[in-house]
Amino acid sequence: MRILHTSDWHLGRTLHGVDLLEHQAAFVDHLVEVVVEREVQVVVVAGDVYDRAVPSVPSVRLLGSALRRLSEHAVVVVTPGNHDSAVRLGFAAELMRPGLHVLASVESLDEPVVVDDEHGPVAFYGLPYLDPDTVRHTLAPAEAVDGERPPLPRSHEAVVAAAMQRVRADLAGRPGTRSVVVAHAFVSGGEASESERDIRVGGVDSVPSAVLDGVDYVALGHLHGAQRIGASRGERPVIRYSGSPVAFSFGELGHVKSTALVDLDSEGGATVELVPAPVPRRLAEVTDTLEHLLDGRHDALRDAWLRVHVTDPVHPERLYSRVRQHFPHALVVLHEPVGAVDAPALRLVTAETDPLEVAADFVAFASGAAATDTELAVVRHAYESARSAEESA
Repeated sequence: MRILHTSDWHLGRTLHGVDLLEHQAAFVDHLVEVVVEREVQVVVVAGDVYDRAVPSVPSVRLLGSALRRLSEHAVVVVTPGNHDSAVRLGFAAELMRPGLHVLASVESLDEPVVVDDEHGPVAFYGLPYLDPDTVRHTLAPAEAVDGERPPLPRSHEAVVAAAMQRVRADLAGRPGTRSVVVAHAFVSGGEASESERDIRVGGVDSVPSAVLDGVDYVALGHLHGAQRIGASRGERPVIRYSGSPVAFSFGELGHVKSTALVDLDSEGGATVELVPAPVPRRLAEVTDTLEHLLDGRHDALRDAWLRVHVTDPVHPERLYSRVRQHFPHALVVLHEPVGAVDAPALRLVTAETDPLEVAADFVAFASGAAATDTELAVVRHAYESARSAEESA
């Protein structure tokens, strides 16, 4: 069986103020092309299809179009992530067209979507993002202790382990069935970037990979870099993050965005091919003085979404407008002075401290150079004017 694994579309998200919806729509076009050309039988989307619980109207329309188009060619299985609202995403699960399944119910996570191929059935189990504070009662064992049903411990490991216990129990009643778990979680050993939302509970955000044992393939969402977790080649389960289709921060500068094309053989062995996603505009960063940035030597980066580090020892005049005029897609401009004066030593400011000295220290801190006589004169005039106005009030 051929499966296409994707996740973390984050429809509606921006990159430092740049609307990405057009680029996300281009990714959907690419996804449909891959499904058709590579004869994909099942598409799994492992959470965070939206960027927030209440998505924008254009985001909802794009998702609707994407699911309609994909389900015309393959079975589609979607689970909510920590950015999605499971209730909103799954509200119409019972009304979905044949071949489209939104697995948003915690209570029903051990009820798989079963798809057959020439080798028999494959069971797809959907584990939506399991917030420990929300589901630790729902997933608690049914057996009462001293007349009560205590909740699970308040941890990601506890709730995911309980969910997988239910999955394995159901799978045990399906002899000969291959299995795929579609989950949204942070599994230990994964490499995070700066654009994932913090999901720590009790100071811990991760789940040991061993918790996911007992199935053939685990299609993960949450981390934005494509990567394999846990077991070595040939061992099971194969646990992978597909990663996000586009970059959402400069922390993803080195990522190669892709989807995972998974071939599940007759025995449940999984082989994975990464299919590169279209790149709407490359990310890059550059570090230099303003003079060198503007003299043409870095013009090969003018078409990139750019993070610029300006190293002049003194803050250049009109820094941001000059950089952005030369690099039209510069999204972040940082002044990081090299060779600036030492920052003034910290000192206690009291009622007796000379306000002009405090102002001079601030000028040195903000500009990277000691205040000039002209700047000191301006500060002195402003201070004396303010004091005069206060005294005459």
